[in-house]
Parts: sequence; structure tokens; C-alpha cells
Amino acid sequence: MVLIRRVSSAFPRVFAFANRSLYSLNSPGESLDLPTSSSFTHGIHVFHCPDAMGIVAKLSECIASRGGNILGADIFVPENKNVFYSRSQFLFDPCKWPRMQMDEDFLKISKTFNAWKSVVRVPDQDPKYKIAILASKQDHCLVDLLHQWQGGKLPVEITCVISNHDRAPNTHVMRFLERHGIAYHYLHTYNDNKREGEILELVKNTDFLVLARYMQVLSGNFLRSYRNDVINIHHGLLPSFKGSNPSKQAFNAGVKLIGATSHFVTEELDAGPIIEQMVERVSHRDNLQSFVQKSETLEKQCLTNAIKSYCELRVLPYEENRTVVF
Repeated sequence: MVLIRRVSSAFPRVFAFANRSLYSLNSPGESLDLPTSSSFTHGIHVFHCPDAMGIVAKLSECIASRGGNILGADIFVPENKNVFYSRSQFLFDPCKWPRMQMDEDFLKISKTFNAWKSVVRVPDQDPKYKIAILASKQDHCLVDLLHQWQGGKLPVEITCVISNHDRAPNTHVMRFLERHGIAYHYLHTYNDNKREGEILELVKNTDFLVLARYMQVLSGNFLRSYRNDVINIHHGLLPSFKGSNPSKQAFNAGVKLIGATSHFVTEELDAGPIIEQMVERVSHRDNLQSFVQKSETLEKQCLTNAIKSYCELRVLPYEENRTVVF
């Protein structure tokens, strides 16, 4: 049984199973009576529109009317913003609800509520996101992403790796890329030539880019020309310690927590909307080397989590420079 409870927009609302849920599909610990047939598959739908009465009911009705079962739903309506966000996970039978029909059904709801964003994804049917990874000399994030991808933990297709660092053929990274048929493009950069035109040509068929410690600043012209999202990892807890060498900045400041931040790239350096942050405690006993080692571990985990969240449609824009991450 689906329970839908609508709450006045006078209050901020974050609906999630993890905390203070006001929209409940099943009680904690209660098992869902779901079909177990192997013909059923999972779908994800995200919705962003002006707030209005009946949105949740329409979304639920859409899924249920096609024989689907909602597995989880997160809803957020910020206070005094007249904005509605939702992310739904559901189980359905592709024979009873074909992919094209699903798109049409959600499109109708999108038009009804004048939605800014309505995206549906079926991971088992839809192509994986195509990405290119940009990296410089330090390769701990690059290596981790490659191994995560090899283990099936990143739902992406890596089209190529682009770097301003020339790696020797017998290095671990180059052997890995050759073994898996992933192209490596070395583009030496200069102060007056960041090779952005060539990068754009190499990434023109990608869905988004990942900067895995790429130590070059992408220009506004590049971002406008590329048009898709670019995800960066910063080895510091933004908005503190922007720019170069944040670990040394943090060490000199005597901080007790260090962190890593994954964010979208914008024209302003290290100021894009934040997707994920991770922290670890440090003390007076740490030196600069241990700061850096702990930071690198956080960077790898933080970047992987950000990419997964993005691919699972958990990240939505909120206001000018913030995100909703379900």
C-alpha cells in the first residue's frame, strides 16, 4: 500500500527514508511485497518543477498504472522557494511498460507541471555514460578510477584519458590502458596554449568529463563550447584553501579536519556547486607528508562517490551555486 502525505509549503521538507520521512512507502524494517520475476528491472526518475499540489500523486499513479512498484522516493521542497525536487526508484516489467512509452508518460507529467527537468533512466537498458578523464602527473585518482571501472563499480564507459604529462609506455597506467583498449592522449600545454581546441575535439562525443587531478584551469570558452558537465576533485575542504597546494595551506593553518571536495567546474576557480565532501581528523602529531597521504585517500573516495551519484541521477541544481544530492 502506498501512503502519500502532502505537507504545506510553509515548511522546508526533505523526504527520505534515512531521516524524518514524511513520505512513507513502507515502514522501517517492513519488507516490500515485490515481484521477484527476472523479467522485472529497475528504473530511476528525477523531477524538478515549480511546487504544486498533486505532484507526488501523479508520479505515483504513473508508475502504478503501468504495473510498477516504487522502491524508494526522495522529495525536497525548500522553504519559501516554490520549487519541487524528487527522485524515485521503481521496479517494472519492460514488456508491460516499454521504454518509449515510459518516456511519453513522464513527458506528459512534465508538461502538466511545467517541469524544468524530468529525466528517466533504466540502467539495464540505457547506454552507459561516456566520459573522458583528464589527469596530470599525479595519478592516484586516475589509477583508482580505472580500477573501480575495471571492477564494474563505475557505471560509465571511459572513452579516453587526456593528460599534459607524458607517461612512459611501461608504466602501470599505460599498460592498463593498452590492455583495455583505452586511448591515451598526451597534449603538452603552455601558458598561452592549453590545447583546449584539441581537447574539445577528443571529448565531443562524451556525456561529461572528470578531472582527476588535472592541474590546468579550463577556460570559460572551453566550458561554453563543451556544454556538458565537468566534475573536478579538489584536495581540500572547499570553500577553504582554494587554489594550489591546499594540503600545505591546511597544514600551516593548523586545522584539525582535512577534506576533499568534488564539485562541478565553473569559470571561477574551485567555486562550482559541490557534489560530495569527505573529511578526516588530523592532529598536531601529523606532518605535511601524512596530511598529503590522508588527503589522497579522501580524494579517491570523494571523486568516486561523486561520479556514482551523478550517474545515478542523485544530483540536481539548486539555486545559483548549490546542489540537491539525494
